[in-house]
Amino acid sequence: MSTLGLMAGSEQITKAVSGIKSQVAAARGRDPATGSASTFEILATWPGVQAILAYRLAHRLYCRRLPLVPLGISFFSRVITGIEIHPGAQIGQGFFIDHGAGVVIGETAEIGDNVTLYQGVTLGGTGFQAGKRHPTIEDNVTIGSGAKLLGPVTVGHGAKIGANTVVVEDVPSRSTVVGNPGHPVRIEGRKVEGPDADWIHLPDPLQDAVKSLSARIKELEKQVADLSGGEDPQVEHPVTPPKKGRSSAGG
Repeated sequence: MSTLGLMAGSEQITKAVSGIKSQVAAARGRDPATGSASTFEILATWPGVQAILAYRLAHRLYCRRLPLVPLGISFFSRVITGIEIHPGAQIGQGFFIDHGAGVVIGETAEIGDNVTLYQGVTLGGTGFQAGKRHPTIEDNVTIGSGAKLLGPVTVGHGAKIGANTVVVEDVPSRSTVVGNPGHPVRIEGRKVEGPDADWIHLPDPLQDAVKSLSARIKELEKQVADLSGGEDPQVEHPVTPPKKGRSSAGG
């Protein structure tokens, strides 16, 4: 074997080892369960880590247009981990899937750096059209359990998708989306950056609208009572207190 061949092989091994270390570091940075786990335990038993490492290999072979093998790797990875990542998807560094069961990432999906997905997330298409048909996820996005992002939508930098949200339109940067279909809501006084798992204190635009309508009805009832000379009807309007308690993210 020539010296150039040995150097190329050594470089590939170095890149592979660096990629594995990077993936383990991403898991340690975002999953509290890794606190007492060794690197071997993470590699052997964390399906999210296994699925991403398998994807890296499959994607490299896919880009070299090697037939069958990339899809074969993807298939066996799905059987073992329950996570399906098409080898044609483009995924940046620092990507992490927590738990992972039921995650599906389509062929034309594009994922930036430091993105976090939870179990049951789908980055899927909406039809049989060719070309770009899956979502684009920018850097530092967190997507909650069971969320469905459908079609060539773009989720902006630092956004947060609530659990079980259905996203069919673009999501602005540094915003939170909740509901079905998803409603984007700015988070006041707070910059969304990096993984954020506080699903308890998400804003609710529908609840805010109901509160506003309730207040308006009460005002109109008072005006009608004043005009008719009657007493102001004492109507009880439901008020939902703000959510209290510890954050599910540990804050």
